[in-house]
Amino acid sequence: MSVVVKSSRLKFDAAINARIGWHGLSTSDHRDDGDILVTGTDFQDRDIDWQGCKRVDRAIWDRDPAIQLRNGDILVTKDGTIGKVAVVKGLDGPATLNSGVFRVRLTSSIVSPTFMYYVLKSALFEDFVSLQGSGSTIEHLYQRDFVNFSYPLPPLEEQRAIADYLDVETARIDALIAKKQKLIHLLEERVEGSIFFGVTGALTSGDSPTQPSGIEWLGELPAHYGVPTLGAFYRSQLGKMLNAEAAQGPEQRMYIKNTNVRWDEFDLDDLPTMSFSSNDRARCGLVKGDLLVCEGGEVGRSAVWAGEVDDVYFQKALHRVRPVTEGNTRFLMYCLWAASNINAFTVEGNQATIVHLTGEKLREHRFPFPPLDEQAEIVARLDAQREKTSRLTRSLTGQIELLVEHRKALITVAVAGDFTVPGAA
Repeated sequence: MSVVVKSSRLKFDAAINARIGWHGLSTSDHRDDGDILVTGTDFQDRDIDWQGCKRVDRAIWDRDPAIQLRNGDILVTKDGTIGKVAVVKGLDGPATLNSGVFRVRLTSSIVSPTFMYYVLKSALFEDFVSLQGSGSTIEHLYQRDFVNFSYPLPPLEEQRAIADYLDVETARIDALIAKKQKLIHLLEERVEGSIFFGVTGALTSGDSPTQPSGIEWLGELPAHYGVPTLGAFYRSQLGKMLNAEAAQGPEQRMYIKNTNVRWDEFDLDDLPTMSFSSNDRARCGLVKGDLLVCEGGEVGRSAVWAGEVDDVYFQKALHRVRPVTEGNTRFLMYCLWAASNINAFTVEGNQATIVHLTGEKLREHRFPFPPLDEQAEIVARLDAQREKTSRLTRSLTGQIELLVEHRKALITVAVAGDFTVPGAA
């Protein structure tokens, strides 16, 4: 008379191995022709991005020959974003893993590897991880806890039937998610195209005579457009430099840094502070309508200040741009957006390790300059189209989130035996 196993623990069905005390590579360790090193960042849902993996010098491999990978191994992240799961397949050479990953190699003949994968992708394991994960700055899953993870274990044939069912159903859900993600990408591309057409006159002056702009990335523009330097109509200024004295000095005030600036919006959560004297505040103050432009990083990324917070200033990594007399800073933002989308700043910038848009270069940059009433019309059309696109994107994103939750719930109820899948007992 056979015994049906109702549940089990990882320590009874698998060998759990992990590299101890070695997290990454130094320059001397790295070799283009070395053995593959798998880290948690190489996980792509079920698969591993072999092309993106680093390679490790054979000497490192020889120091720890027990930690090696083979097809069929299940990998689980134990540091950082803990609980991510991938399966080793398509491996055709030596490979090892870093210390942030567990290798799960099944040792029991009564466990289906694919069923185990789905167990580790279920809410059962996710809930276990959320209770066990601990750490000060990053989460960490300890091996002593991981090996005691308890899970349902039906008879082997039932495991296989559940795994086959989930293979089909999750593939169908993943295909739906991929289609919606592609549609979001197409909507984003459409916005980028509309921004370029907008600032170059196609939305408002499509039937007007054109002439060469003299600027490669702009091509031809309506004949009634000017192409002045930014400095002809706007004043630009960098903010205050952050240093040890400013970080610890008196009169601390909140300031906006480069990473707080998104395209057409600001992230104002937990703004940092530094010392701003009365002179600093007069020089680095913000008024409604100011355009803040990133000097480095994603060069040209910008947003118009709407006075969201009082008594806020800006750091040196940002340019503040104001009209000299009259000007539409939202139109200028769209011009910068169009230039950034086609990498105009990367081509023209002072590039060493990163492109920097100095104050001089920004003031010398030339942009389309239609009449102010046409600038306002272009801005209104682009704002309206982007709002419509944002609504569609939010809807699609919500649908994707529901599909992801449905996928997880389906996996969970299937492996937990809460409903009978076709072909299972």
